This record gives sequence, structure tokens and C-alpha cells, in this order.
Amino acid sequence: MPSFDIVSTFNIQEVDNAVNITAREVMTRYDLKDQKCRITLNKTDKKITVEAANEMALKATTDILQNRTVNRKLSIKIYEFLDIESAAGLSVRQTINLKEGISKENSKKINTFIKDLKLKTQSQIQGDQLRVTAKKIDDLQTVIEKLKGSNIDIHLDFVNFKK
Repeated sequence: MPSFDIVSTFNIQEVDNAVNITAREVMTRYDLKDQKCRITLNKTDKKITVEAANEMALKATTDILQNRTVNRKLSIKIYEFLDIESAAGLSVRQTINLKEGISKENSKKINTFIKDLKLKTQSQIQGDQLRVTAKKIDDLQTVIEKLKGSNIDIHLDFVNFKK
């Protein structure tokens, strides 16, 4: 029976590349040169830390990061932006968590979304991923198309498509 898995993953090396390109661009931009902007990636905790002299420079740095992420063919939905906090002196800091895996709540949302399509498909939650099966490949392709067009707030990948 044809099936595929729905997962939420990203390539940490591509995120690292986006962070490094952002750091280089911040150093060369005239308006951000003296703003003490710094961006670092902690691969073990899967967090990005952005520091800047003021909120405007911080916002500009995160915008550059988002643009470079899209250029690296990654989804911006992998980022969870936390609140901006004060750092030493007048500087500000923002932590960005990298989201991976599908939580139980999101799994249930996706499951009900698939059931509401009224196709002859079955979906089951398997840890932090979902498996969708159907008798017809066309039904599976319709599910993928509808999920890509939905407004679910996490990044979805469709893997292990088996005929």
C-alpha cells in the first residue's frame, strides 16, 4: 500500500551556512558596522543568539538571517523567535530556537486536517512524525499538495514515499 511520512527536520549545516553568511554581511554593511552586531549558532542546543547595540540593528540582523535562510532553501518556520531582552550596557539580545520534530498538538492538527479532506487515506502518529497511507497514489499527492498550501505553523517535509 502506498505511503509517505510527514516529518519536520532541517539541515543543521545549511543553518550554519546561513548564520555565517549573515555574520559576514553584517560586518560589511555600512549601517551595521558600529552597532556591535553578533550572531552565533549553538549546534548542540539548536539555538541562535543575536546581539546588537539597539533594537533596530537587531531587527536588521534577523531580517538578513531570514533572507539568507530562504536563499539556502530552508523554511523560516524552523525559527522560533523569543522575546528581545536587555544585555550588558544598552545592548539587546534575542534567542532563536530551532524547531525540529512534530509535537503532539501539531500531529493532532495535521491528522484532523487530513481527515477533513475526505479522501480515502489513513494517517497515524508515530512519535514525532506521521505516516499517511492510501490505496491510490493520487490521494497521497493530494494530501501533500493540500498540506503545503495549509497554514500550519511548522515546517513539514514529506519523506519515504513508497509506491
